[in-house]
Amino acid sequence: MASMTIRNLDDSLKQRLRLRAAAHGRSMEDEARDILRVALSTSERQPDNLAAAIRARIAPTGGITLEASPREAIREAPDFSA
Repeated sequence: MASMTIRNLDDSLKQRLRLRAAAHGRSMEDEARDILRVALSTSERQPDNLAAAIRARIAPTGGITLEASPREAIREAPDFSA
């Protein structure tokens, strides 16, 4: 089994981990292992395309409504025959 060291945890995060571990009757290392196991055991389904990803990101905020821009007639193609 591989070993891992996590450096530079801020003190408040370390204190929260210590309290959570104590509440569950585990060591801080066991608690961190459990947190990682739970966090990485669920896989989020990735959107099929960019539009779906954007829609999924905006939907929880209520979305936005954009007015359609008025369309103009298509201009004539330039004549390069001269």
